[in-house]
Amino acid sequence: MLNTAILIVSGMLCVALILNLWRLLHGPDLSDRILALDTMYINSIALILLYGMHMGTNLYFEAALLIAMLGFVSTVALCKYLLRGDIIE
Repeated sequence: MLNTAILIVSGMLCVALILNLWRLLHGPDLSDRILALDTMYINSIALILLYGMHMGTNLYFEAALLIAMLGFVSTVALCKYLLRGDIIE
């Protein structure tokens, strides 16, 4: 039962990733593209966590945590560059 739910949710997340990729490539503004990239980070983290649950190992949870930290830092850096034109003050 749990494996079926994991497969269904994984399929839904893959569809969400494809839609986010479309928004990333065809977004009207740069801010929309940054939000699409941030949402892609969140969806990929969810996929990695679901795969870790499916395989029954803790290694994928650590990888998801690393991607979450990198996603946060890159989103902050992109927004700072968008506002100021420079990342480092």
